[in-house]
Amino acid sequence: MKCPRCRSTHIHKNGKQRGKQNYICVKCSRQFIDFYEPKGYSQEIKRECLEMYVNGSGFRTIERVKKVHHTTVINWVKELGNTLPDTPEQDEIPEITQIDELETFIGKKKQNLVVDSSE
Repeated sequence: MKCPRCRSTHIHKNGKQRGKQNYICVKCSRQFIDFYEPKGYSQEIKRECLEMYVNGSGFRTIERVKKVHHTTVINWVKELGNTLPDTPEQDEIPEITQIDELETFIGKKKQNLVVDSSE
């Protein structure tokens, strides 16, 4: 085993912390363990959470199902959104689109409209 800082092989055991053996380098006094587990969620969990979001699941639903905090999922969505282009290329714009109806009321609710019934 070698020190991660100075690559010296002159190391000693230095107690245990959270069930893992600690070591200390005699040369540079660096304290370390032999194996560090990667932090964070796996790419598979991240992909599944993003798929759930794209398929219409809410952030709190994803939190309950996947046991990943909702703000983490929000940050993943923002991170992925920043990688997308702002506008599609000209040749990517579809020729046929569907637009939903939109109704608006103009005027006052108490205003009486005069309807010509002579027609």
